[in-house]
Amino acid sequence: MLYTQDRTQQRQFLANAWQKFLDKKILDPLENQLTQIIKIHPEYHALIQHIESDYYPEQGEVNPFLHINLHLALREQLSINQPDGINQLYQTIVSTVGNPHDAEHKMMDCIAEMIFSSQTNNSPINQQAYLNCLKTLAQQTN
Repeated sequence: MLYTQDRTQQRQFLANAWQKFLDKKILDPLENQLTQIIKIHPEYHALIQHIESDYYPEQGEVNPFLHINLHLALREQLSINQPDGINQLYQTIVSTVGNPHDAEHKMMDCIAEMIFSSQTNNSPINQQAYLNCLKTLAQQTN
């Protein structure tokens, strides 16, 4: 149910997975991935159950649901090395920043930029621009 365009359904899936984790119930693999991400973001623990809340980046607010899903998207890319070469870029960034979580946050900025550009320009996702962003990031961290 996670892969849906319906914001409420998507957020409810995350909230349900987190509640199952808190209740020590058995999680399916996707729920386990999500709860592992939520666990490392204690600032979101209390927010996960508020699925109807709105977040305004222009006011400095971070959308915890978007943030969690960007982590998940990046981890999926890394698990299949797509786009090709992302694992090497990730390793370079991790070795420089010092830990995987901080590296993910830096790389997620590139994902967010790619999505924003696609939406703003009403154009397909530009994978090459995404890779260029990651390569620039890897060079900056060296």
